[in-house]
Amino acid sequence: MVVAAAVVVGTPAIRQSILQAAGRALVVDDGVEPADIVVVAADAAGAGVLEAVDLVQRGAATRVAVFADPPDAANREFIRRGVPYDDAAARSAGQFRSLGVTAIEHIPRSVAGTEAEARALRDWCKAQPFRAVIVVTMPDHSRRWRRIAHRTMHRQHTRVLIRPAHYSPFDPDRWWESRDGVRTAVMELEKLLVDVVRHPIS
Repeated sequence: MVVAAAVVVGTPAIRQSILQAAGRALVVDDGVEPADIVVVAADAAGAGVLEAVDLVQRGAATRVAVFADPPDAANREFIRRGVPYDDAAARSAGQFRSLGVTAIEHIPRSVAGTEAEARALRDWCKAQPFRAVIVVTMPDHSRRWRRIAHRTMHRQHTRVLIRPAHYSPFDPDRWWESRDGVRTAVMELEKLLVDVVRHPIS
């Protein structure tokens, strides 16, 4: 594995280059071009909202969409006990409105996970006259999101462009300098490797 190889390489410059290559392998940016809507992936949270607002202000799109945030078992129990549910989709919608973006749509989703999101996006786009959508996700998740989206939607009429959120704390060039960065990179590299092994042509 790339990270393991970096550990045994003695030269700091070479080790840094290997670690940077590993971090950059997680990130993809399809660029910005006019799209029908900007979709914020569930994992992007506030960083995704800010990126989407910037894209709208740049004229890339006039509408945004967030994925529904169904409560899990623990949240359903909180609701049963009278505790208000902290709905991430509603929170994102509120942030959009506070920043002047009011054309907000919700994409139905019954379960969590990137593949479930991609399927939900595919099904939602089938009913929409969309030619292109921009999906904003976290940088460390962006390449895997694109692989899954292209695999899921390869026969659809809608083109999917992946945009990493620039307000994310993950830095592909310095991720090994923090515990959170190491945790994120190792986890996402493992998931990306599994996806490549399972779907070599994607």
